[in-house]
Amino acid sequence: MAGIDERLVPDELWGLFQPVVPEAPSRPQGGGRRRHGDREVPAAIVFVATSGCTWQQLPTASIGPSGATAHRRFTEWTKARVWAKLHRLVLDELGSCGDLDWSRCAIDSVNMRATKRGT
Repeated sequence: MAGIDERLVPDELWGLFQPVVPEAPSRPQGGGRRRHGDREVPAAIVFVATSGCTWQQLPTASIGPSGATAHRRFTEWTKARVWAKLHRLVLDELGSCGDLDWSRCAIDSVNMRATKRGT
């Protein structure tokens, strides 16, 4: 039976996600806690996003990383544009499989001049 991280982040999604995740920073001082794996953290982030719980309510016993760890990594990955890169990869994958109709995704550009109100 698949663990919760494999159910929340299936192998296909993990395969797309893995290349866009920045490498973990080195810790020259050593010591400290072991860094949670990059597969466990996206599962925690997906759990928070889909369940409606807060970062502090994240069930660490079943998910793994703490809410603070998941939030910290979410913030790091947001700054590194991981989500935008992953979004593009998912769209490209769906497009290459024929599961996405790009003609329905186009947006026509519209230019509008802002008008000044008042005097």
